[in-house]
Amino acid sequence: MGRIIVCRHGNTFDKGETVTRVGGRTDLPLSVSGRAQADALAQHFAGVRFAGAYCSALQRTRETAEAILGADPDAPALTVLPFLTEVDYGPDENQPEKAVEARLGKPALEAWDDGNVVPDGWQVDVAGIREGWAALLRTAAEMPEDARLLVVTSNGVARFLPELIDETPDGIDRKLKTGAWGEVDCGRGHSRIVDWNRRPD
Repeated sequence: MGRIIVCRHGNTFDKGETVTRVGGRTDLPLSVSGRAQADALAQHFAGVRFAGAYCSALQRTRETAEAILGADPDAPALTVLPFLTEVDYGPDENQPEKAVEARLGKPALEAWDDGNVVPDGWQVDVAGIREGWAALLRTAAEMPEDARLLVVTSNGVARFLPELIDETPDGIDRKLKTGAWGEVDCGRGHSRIVDWNRRPD
């Protein structure tokens, strides 16, 4: 039984810039602070030998994953999995959060944050995301106990992973912060979140 290390990519905006809701249709690179977050993740996971590594096609996830893998000369090749691409925020893509809340209303955003209820107008392949995570969980469960899989994705995708885990911490916040990670123990017949929403110290 292996483990999955799931990381959210680093920042795509820096202090003083207007932060917008960036989805799967917007391919931004990491910002200066985002690259620093990726480097911090790389330092934290230095010495961990990953048996496999996955990200989306988006620059921000690839750059974060490449930073983490960069310290290991024997790191596995990075594999792109389409389901890891951030969700499509529809009419709210690239809009500041105040405009998103004005269109949808606070209750709709709270339902998304707390229960993954997809707001009106967003394009989210919920079944495809769940199936993608389930496949990775099965892969990790068949691996040796010390094996680790690295998965770098975005918040809209990572937030569906806890739904599929048998044992999760009470009051878990589904939203992974930028530059944060979670760790899932993938035993045969029982999975458990070991850590969630952690940033390097």
